[in-house]
Amino acid sequence: RRRRATPRGGRPVIVFRILFQTVVLALGQVWANKFRAILTTLGIIIGVAAVVTVVAATGGLEKFVLKEFASIGASKVWVFPRMPPGQRDRYTWRQLRIQPTEVDGMLDRCPSLLSLTPVLEMSTSGQVGDVFKQVIAVQAVRPSWHQIEDRSVIQGRELSSIDDEQRQPVCIINDKAVAEFQLDTNCVGQRILLGGRAFMIVGVVETKTVSPMFGGDEARSEVFIPYQTGLMLRPEPRMYIIAQTRTPELHEDAKAEIRFYLRRMRGLGPDEPDTFGIEAIEQIVSGFKKIAAGLSVFLAGIVAISLLVGGIGIMNIMLVSVTERTREIGLRKAVGAKPAIILMQFLVEAVTLCLIGGAIGLAIGYAAVLAMKLTPSLEGASVPAWAVALSVGFSAGTGLVFGMFPAIKAARLDPIEALRHE
Repeated sequence: RRRRATPRGGRPVIVFRILFQTVVLALGQVWANKFRAILTTLGIIIGVAAVVTVVAATGGLEKFVLKEFASIGASKVWVFPRMPPGQRDRYTWRQLRIQPTEVDGMLDRCPSLLSLTPVLEMSTSGQVGDVFKQVIAVQAVRPSWHQIEDRSVIQGRELSSIDDEQRQPVCIINDKAVAEFQLDTNCVGQRILLGGRAFMIVGVVETKTVSPMFGGDEARSEVFIPYQTGLMLRPEPRMYIIAQTRTPELHEDAKAEIRFYLRRMRGLGPDEPDTFGIEAIEQIVSGFKKIAAGLSVFLAGIVAISLLVGGIGIMNIMLVSVTERTREIGLRKAVGAKPAIILMQFLVEAVTLCLIGGAIGLAIGYAAVLAMKLTPSLEGASVPAWAVALSVGFSAGTGLVFGMFPAIKAARLDPIEALRHE
């Protein structure tokens, strides 16, 4: 017998042509039953839209929080007194407070630190002319405070090392204090009474608003004086230390160095707990990133249940489709269609149905993300490429997995029995 000629291009061309015809046939079936197809893919549509929306919202929230962390400073380390758990009967807060001698030697003993400043906090009265405030926040800092906190002056000058060494009665204030004390627009050179002592204003510093998520609230009046001047006013200060590491990656080294230095200064034994606390922004950021990643996976997993439900719906409708088209399957087999072709036809139809649902879900998800961007805390929301790939892949996989059983059932139908089916 003469062997049937293979078309030019060989088997790949035949496979491609059959696949193309099968996709066209599947689209025709979807179009012929539009309403049923939409209802069938509703679970896929909701699942894909929810996955895209949840991932984008989580990512946008993460960007917002990280931006807030960056506004505080990625290289900062805080050192503060802390009562060891269950040790209240052993220590008093006076024993735990940060000592000036501990501040003075820390920078030399901790090579990972670039700079530091003690922050001596006090509340006192303030008066300028007839304007009197019963309580105003005053902080005594070193000149390095400007660089660590990234607070530049908008009028006058910064606090200098000479001010600190000579315990000068000078101060800088923020623009909120200028308004509150009804000072002139150019108030440099004017005097303010703090606790009854006269201080000359040498500069006005910008007001830095702290996000409410870090305990910030409405901007308030601030007054800053030289650190040594503050020690003169308060011999037993209540203070903490803000340090800056040379690079953000050195936060763990800096914490270890500070801990070793303070334990040695305080004479703590190997079995004694720390009487101080050390926190670094980078450490908090790393922890938050891990939580955000875990939350994204968890939420995506919950939303994926909808895709599973949608897959079950696809399987049900494909089983119905096999039953409805039993005579068609029998006819195709009678004229020579192989089981593999029947199998591929129903598989491609299921996958096409799921991909159409996935495309609609992606469109809805993108629309929801555009709406999210109108919210300040979610303006950084975006759909990552992996979320799109996951949604499309999951949709196709759902069609493949849940369409397999109906497709196998169709492929195994006996052509004679199928033609007899009413």
